[in-house]
Amino acid sequence: MKRYYSEDEPLTVLPELDQPLLQSDLSAEIENLRLAESWQRKAGRSSKTLLNSPACGILLVAMKRNTETKEHRVDGRITIHTLAGRLRLKLSDRTVEVPAGHLLMLDRGIAHDVQAVEESAFLLTMCWHGGAARSASRG
Repeated sequence: MKRYYSEDEPLTVLPELDQPLLQSDLSAEIENLRLAESWQRKAGRSSKTLLNSPACGILLVAMKRNTETKEHRVDGRITIHTLAGRLRLKLSDRTVEVPAGHLLMLDRGIAHDVQAVEESAFLLTMCWHGGAARSASRG
């Protein structure tokens, strides 16, 4: 089983994405993801980090129809907000549909697969437990 992200290792090291004010045009960002080289590869998905802070991260993800991210887990609480299309999350005990306009919340460490039932775009938010306290102690 793959394990992505952890509280101790941020998604990326991009200080410009940990600013007091950030703004994104999601429609334009999704179009740019569809033009990215990673969209053309067999994996059929592309992503961009929109926020990277010690407390949380936000990733915009686009996936082609019938593509999938195999079982993985995140060491923080996550939300998945489907902006377009339809996602299917396979958990150990159930399968959950997440159509456009829906928000799914998962507790930390829950293993899941993500499948794009249709061409889809979604926001993945990862919240790290104790991120603000850890950031203050590092400074």
